[in-house]
Amino acid sequence: MLFVGDDWAEDHHDVEVMDASGRRLAKARLPEGMAGMTRLHAMIGQALGDDIDAEDVSGRVRIGIETDRGPWVQALVAAGYTVYPVNPLQAARYRERLAVSGAKSDAADAHMLADMVRTDSHQLRPMAGDSADAEAVKVVSRMHKTLIWERTRAGQRLRHALREYFPAALAAFEDLDAADTLELLAKAPDPASAARLSLAQISAALKRARRRDIPAKAAAIQTTLRAEHLGQPAVVTAAYAASVRALIALLSTLNEQVKVLQGQVEAHFGRHPDAEIILSQPGLGTVLGARVLAEFGDDHARYVSAKARKNYAATSPITRASGKKRTVAARFVHNDRLIDALMTQAFSALKASPGARAYYDRQRARGASYNAALRQLANRLVGILHGDPGG
Repeated sequence: MLFVGDDWAEDHHDVEVMDASGRRLAKARLPEGMAGMTRLHAMIGQALGDDIDAEDVSGRVRIGIETDRGPWVQALVAAGYTVYPVNPLQAARYRERLAVSGAKSDAADAHMLADMVRTDSHQLRPMAGDSADAEAVKVVSRMHKTLIWERTRAGQRLRHALREYFPAALAAFEDLDAADTLELLAKAPDPASAARLSLAQISAALKRARRRDIPAKAAAIQTTLRAEHLGQPAVVTAAYAASVRALIALLSTLNEQVKVLQGQVEAHFGRHPDAEIILSQPGLGTVLGARVLAEFGDDHARYVSAKARKNYAATSPITRASGKKRTVAARFVHNDRLIDALMTQAFSALKASPGARAYYDRQRARGASYNAALRQLANRLVGILHGDPGG
């Protein structure tokens, strides 16, 4: 049995190979890419010897690495090695066992990872066997969510800038990243030019954004923009206006690309064989279902039980017991994207499923807070998704 530690950086991998006794057999710094992978195969082959069949490699080589994605990891899996993606937090805790001084180097981390899979591989989760279709869903759904987060941040920056020099815009426009708001602010990014906007210009922007009750809304916007408000000196206002134009251009691009990627999410998810099962769950639509599939993966053997899936989702609580003290708390170490999708599903299920609503109400009646009750509902839904009728 061989154990390999692979500490990766942007352009290289520090690798160490050791045997079952912990004796170092080889170490090297390998370049990223085909050349490095070829040398790694040669190192492992030399350590294994010539008396082993290629089919038995997966049972004889275990590799620890602090990532679960990228061409390098896929090449390791394709070669038949058993790969353990080690959580960086786990690696940091294990490092403290070996070096209390706090010393750290890439070579030492490679040794630590090799020793970790040698002694504790039974405590680690091997690389999931997700399909290429699931990986494609993950790529587009994650980027779609990332762009939504970026749009929120850009909108908050726009709101902050307008508050500093153009408070009338905040009073006139409810949704700062809406198409009509961005169009009007692009035409008039400062109080003076905004006050000169005509009803026809405002109405045209509202019409293109498919708003209702356009005459009343246009009149209200014009009145608000022409009212007296506190402001900044002209030179400062001009500087803020230039910044706002840049943010408007960014938000317009983000709005466009969010729509483009949503189409990609729907297309990739719709082709996945598990899509029908996931969409049958309460509170899950195409986009949210794609996120749940992407973060759980489609390897049906990955989670040995509903409890294991709940623990990975971080919807199940953790218990800390010492002596007479016992506390039950939420899990704070989790996959942010997965817990976000599951909590959103639970919230949506309150209206979509009478059973989900009744379960939530029972938790509230027992004294659970809003977040705690919603998390317990999400935990129940994860169990049902796994196939446990009782959740």
